[in-house]
Amino acid sequence: MHRRQLILSGIAATTAGSALTACASGPRAPADPNYPISSDNTAPAYTADELIAAGSRELGIAAEAIGGAIERIFADNGDRPTAYIAGEEASGAVGVGLRYGVGALHMKDFSASKEVFWQGISIGWDVGGNGSRVFTLVYGLNHPDMIYRRFPGVEGTAYFVGGVGVNYQQADGIILAPIRTGVGLRLGANVGTMSYSRQRNYLPL
Repeated sequence: MHRRQLILSGIAATTAGSALTACASGPRAPADPNYPISSDNTAPAYTADELIAAGSRELGIAAEAIGGAIERIFADNGDRPTAYIAGEEASGAVGVGLRYGVGALHMKDFSASKEVFWQGISIGWDVGGNGSRVFTLVYGLNHPDMIYRRFPGVEGTAYFVGGVGVNYQQADGIILAPIRTGVGLRLGANVGTMSYSRQRNYLPL
């Protein structure tokens, strides 16, 4: 009888000690399978061929047309875009321009794309409205959540290559290079500020 009580007391003491140790160390948060990616500082880059194939498919234009735009972007920013956004947008302007879009962000280290919305405002000379498809090369993005921020446009960089319009947006070392079809004279409204978010925001600021 005494022997049994000693055994039970030993088990109880061991259990209590384990509980105290767990309380002292605190609960451990479950690991996030999506972060960090394979490297904390860099993400795998897309090649020109990969981007030309994806851009031609998403924009519905010939590979030669988008190839010229991607070649120009690579010449300006280097050959290591770590992500791209494929989507569509609508815009309009009467002096003040507004732009709203939705698309999917793709990165090599993530099997699933991530939905992203964008909205922007600009002040310019153009009047009118249009809808267009957009294929955006992204530099310096190491995790999808880093895309959700405001990007000022870089003035003086809007141009046409092979019938598509290109301009740059930059913030905190991340550079976006949207390639647009159907832009016409609305390229002037691309130079302003653009905010990227997880859900639709109707306020462009």
